[in-house]
Amino acid sequence: MALVDPQLNFVQCLGAAGLHRMAYWEWPYRGPALAEGCAPPVLVCVHGLSRQGRDFDSLARAMQDRYRVVCPDVVGRGESDWLAHPAGYQLPAYVADMVSLLARLNAPVLDWVGTSMGGLIGMGLAALPKNPIRRLVLNDVGPTIAFEALQRIGGYLGLPKRFASAAEGAAYLASISAGFGPHSEAQWAALSAPMLRAEGGQFRLHYDPAIAQPFASFTKELAEYGSAALWKSYEAIACPTLLLRGEDSDLLSAETAQQMTERGPRARLQGFAGVGHAPTLIQPEQIAAVRRFLNEA
Repeated sequence: MALVDPQLNFVQCLGAAGLHRMAYWEWPYRGPALAEGCAPPVLVCVHGLSRQGRDFDSLARAMQDRYRVVCPDVVGRGESDWLAHPAGYQLPAYVADMVSLLARLNAPVLDWVGTSMGGLIGMGLAALPKNPIRRLVLNDVGPTIAFEALQRIGGYLGLPKRFASAAEGAAYLASISAGFGPHSEAQWAALSAPMLRAEGGQFRLHYDPAIAQPFASFTKELAEYGSAALWKSYEAIACPTLLLRGEDSDLLSAETAQQMTERGPRARLQGFAGVGHAPTLIQPEQIAAVRRFLNEA
C-alpha cells in the first residue's frame, strides 16, 4: 500500500471560556467493499500528554484494511487551538471535547486506543452510560499513576525550548523519551517530525507550554485522590479491554497492571520487554497485539 498522508479535519468544541477547534487526522478505510448502506467501523486513537495525533501513523496504516481511523490532536497540541485559559487543560474537558468529536463521526459503535493520557480519556468515556466504545486498548496507563513518573514528566513539560535545527529537536526528544524503547533512525525521524514547528528561523515544540500549568499543581495527595476517582471509572467499564504495558514502565506499575486484570473489565494484559513508558505502537509486535485484540470484535 502506498504511503499517503491522512486528511486533516477540525471540529468545534465548547469549553468554559467559549469555543475552540480540535484537529483530527483521518485515515480512510481501505478494506474490502462494503454492502450498500454499510459504513466501515471507526477506530479512534488518542495520544499522550505532550504528544499529538500523528504518533499513530504506523498503527493507522496497519488498520486501514478494517477501519476508518481517526487520530485527534488534543486541544493545545498539534494543529488544535491553544486555550486562552490554561485551567481548561484538564481531563474532564478533554473527555467533553471527545464527545463533540464522536458526534461528528456519527459512529454508533467504535473502538478506542489510548496512550497514557489518551487512555485516561478513553477510560472516562468508556465509564459513561450509553457510551459507544466497543473495545478499549489502554497503552501503559491505569487508575493509579506513579507520582515519581509524574514528577519526571513535570521536569520537562512546558519548557520554552528552541532548537537550531530539526535534528537538534529530534535529539532533544530522544533524550526525554528513553522509555519509548529502541527505534530505528527512520522510525525516530517519523515520530519526531510532527513534534516540531518552524518559527523565526528556529524550531519549537508543537504544543502550548501552558499545558504544564494544571499539571504542575499536582501533589501526592491530589494524585491519590485522583486515583480513587479513576478506579471508580475503571470499575464502571463494561467493554472488553486490553492493557499494554512496557515492562520497564515507571508510570504503570506491575502491581497496578495486575489489579486491572482482576477489577472492572478485567483487562487482558500484554507486556513488552525492553520498553518503559510508553510503547509507541509502531513496532510490528506492538501493532500485532492491538490488531489481534481488535480483530476479535
